Amino acid sequence: MNRLQPRPIRYVFLDRDGVLNRKMPEGVYVTAWAQFEWLPGAEDAIARMNRSGLTVILVTNQRGIALGKLSEAGLNEIHSRLRNHLTGYHAHLDAIFYCPHDRDQCHCRKPDTGLFEQAMEKFPEANAQNSLVIGDSLSDIQAGKRMGMTTIFITGDAARQKPGSATAAREADAVASSLIDAVEMYLGLRTSALQEDSKQS
Repeated sequence: MNRLQPRPIRYVFLDRDGVLNRKMPEGVYVTAWAQFEWLPGAEDAIARMNRSGLTVILVTNQRGIALGKLSEAGLNEIHSRLRNHLTGYHAHLDAIFYCPHDRDQCHCRKPDTGLFEQAMEKFPEANAQNSLVIGDSLSDIQAGKRMGMTTIFITGDAARQKPGSATAAREADAVASSLIDAVEMYLGLRTSALQEDSKQS
């Protein structure tokens, strides 16, 4: 499936679990860096987007905080380690926004749009026409649609897909198997990245 319209994408909004790192079983949360398992090619995908001039923003629901599984300090430690890890790949995230709330307690938990609105306050040039959402759940796709953004659904590991994944795949503008697959297929970064790699070698 590919319903992507030609748009000058400048901002890419990424979900975390299932896009950057391997999703834990349903109901289980990443509570320490040792549990954070990078998905193949995710670091390179971010580096390619960085080199192409895209602004890369993480938007993640972290309900484990509301459930007492993880503190906000613990989440910030994970994200600090994540950022440090990316530097080894000459990659970075431009910003991280997270929702610490339980269901129906806020405006920021996806599929609501509060995280995106927070991001647009920090990046006022971002808008629906120049932004793209990449996520692995129905809530990611629905949030992107509510914002009027282009959406790409990551299918990932079939055994760990959330309920609603089939609907997300139908509603998304495009489907990819992974983040690196998405940036190569839909952002056109395969050739340019390879050329850049050859220049640096």
